[in-house]
Amino acid sequence: MRIDKFLKNSRIIKRRTSAKKACESGRVLINGSQAKPGNDVSVGDKVEIIYGDNTMKIIVKELLDHVPKDKAESMYEIVK
Repeated sequence: MRIDKFLKNSRIIKRRTSAKKACESGRVLINGSQAKPGNDVSVGDKVEIIYGDNTMKIIVKELLDHVPKDKAESMYEIVK
């Protein structure tokens, strides 16, 4: 699954266009490498999202295309 779609489906980022812009500006890393919007993400990958001075680190747990709001958080695990 594309990283921009994963960020939108998991509701980490509200819109896919916003997720695409975050990737293009270098604020998303997959396994330590800068992500492009079309890069694929797999179960077990470590993703870092940089929000200003804060960084959110997650591990991908599931890849789902159609996700109800209450199941969105099951797609990832937050790592500290």
